This record gives sequence, C-alpha cells and structure tokens, in this order.
Amino acid sequence: MSPEHSSGRVATNGITLAYHSFGDEAAETILLIAGLGSQMIRWTDPFCGELGARGFRVVRFDNRDTGRSTYFTEHGAMDFATLASALTEGRRPNLAYTLDDMASDALGLLDALSIRQAHIVGRSMGGMIAQILASEHPSRVLSLTSIMSATGNPGMPSAEPAAMTMMMRPAPDPALDEAGFLDHGVAFARRIAGTAHPFDEEACRALLREEVRRGRAPGGFGRQLAAVGVAGDRRSRLAAITAPTLVVHGTVDPIFPRACGEDTAASIPDAEMMLIPGMGHDLPPSLDRAIADAIERTARRSGISAPSG
Repeated sequence: MSPEHSSGRVATNGITLAYHSFGDEAAETILLIAGLGSQMIRWTDPFCGELGARGFRVVRFDNRDTGRSTYFTEHGAMDFATLASALTEGRRPNLAYTLDDMASDALGLLDALSIRQAHIVGRSMGGMIAQILASEHPSRVLSLTSIMSATGNPGMPSAEPAAMTMMMRPAPDPALDEAGFLDHGVAFARRIAGTAHPFDEEACRALLREEVRRGRAPGGFGRQLAAVGVAGDRRSRLAAITAPTLVVHGTVDPIFPRACGEDTAASIPDAEMMLIPGMGHDLPPSLDRAIADAIERTARRSGISAPSG
C-alpha cells in the first residue's frame, strides 16, 4: 500500500484502535470520528476523497467497541430498561467507559501517528467526542466540525418516538440471520434519512454488509449508548472552545431535532451554523461536496492553510 493510503492498528490508552489514513502525511490532518455503533467506513471513501482533494491528510478510525478496534465484551450487554431507569432516577449505571475515555482514545491515536494538531470532525456521538476534544485539549484542535450532534442540554426536544423505538429494538444476530440483520439496518437507516435527498438502499445494504465482514462487537452499541446517556450537559465546557467551529445539522433530523444543532452553535463562541434543509440523521452522498467545502472553509479560519490539492 502506498504512503498516500495506509491502514493499521495502534496501541493507545490501554486499547488498540484500527485506522485508515489518506493523503500526504506532511499535510494538515482532518480526524473523522464516527457515530454510535458505527464503523469508520461510514466516512465513505468518496467523502474522504473530497477532503483529500482539498490538500488535507484524512484519518478515520474505529471507535472502541466497533469494527477492528478493541471490544469490551467482558462488560456484558447493557440492558436498555436498566439504563433508562437509572437515568430517569438520576443514578449512574455501571459503565464500561465514558465519552471522555473515547476522546482520550482519539487523542492517543493522534499521538501514535505523531500528529500534533488536527481539524476534528465528528458525527452524532462522534460530534460529542469532538466537542470534548476541542474543549479539553484546545492546543491540539485546529478547528471543530460537529455534525448532527447535541450538547447534552436536558431542555432540548427528544428524539422522535418511532425512530427511537426502532433504534432500541435488538437487531438479529448477523451470524445466525444476516439477511434479517441487513433488513433491520436498512429499515432504520431509511427511517432516519431526510426527505430532500434520495435514499440508496443498495449502497446502505452494501455498507452494512461490509461492517459485518469487518467485525461486530456484541453489546457494543449498548455500551456506547450508556456512555452517551451519562455524558451530561456539556454547554459550560463548550463555552471555553476557542477553535473555529462549524455546526452542521439537518432540518428533519429525527434523532437530534434541529434545535439540538442550533443549541450547539449557540453554546460555542463564534460558531457557524450550517442548517441543511431536508437532511435527516445521515450524510447523503449528494451532500459530500457541500459539507467538505464547509469543513475546508472552517479549517481555513484556523489561520493555517493546507496546500490546495
């Protein structure tokens, strides 16, 4: 594999993380952080290519408990009813790890790859992790892009009940019923997709099939969900962010309604809000170029310019 496209696994923060790197290793880096229960390949090759074409090195990785990174199966599966009961009663459930641990993973990956500073881009749960990085490690973060995410503000509207019910419904075990697992994943993806951009069922099915092939941590989704559930209100932390910030959100997001994105932008000094009509809780390929343009524009605000590709 050429130096421009490399992959591997690094030991950091007591675990092992799998990653892919695209582009010139001497260029400024964009670190992409994936969302709840999803693997780095959700940041598709064409999207990474859009960023690489703008002169950046692009690094994506599997969060702990996903893909080819370390699994935490010894902690068992999270019982969603127990989690919901604990959160409702203000009790802290037993956790395998926190979002702060996951932010430390991302920081450790940068260290392992000898990347001193990076532009941090996160989606959904990954946006929360990116927010923590930017607030707690400002010297390492050149810019922040938080996509379809939230601040943890308890005053924000909840996810649409039908979408939440589908998300919490256990998926079939792909080792026993791969077709059922794929059907389950496609149905949920269709439900949370927006209204303004075509839903590509075959591409979605192929992506889910590739995730199965790469590896799946039993119970990983629930353990990550628990980390999100206890993360608390980050607004006081976000107020300290100094990096140029972009907040991208869809107007019809059923998981984090648009108010969550607006709240994120309002909580971070001088943040730019990019509200996308008809976008749901997904990143349709038809938006790759527009979102890459906005990420690049935000990166340029940091005062350090990557060479044009």
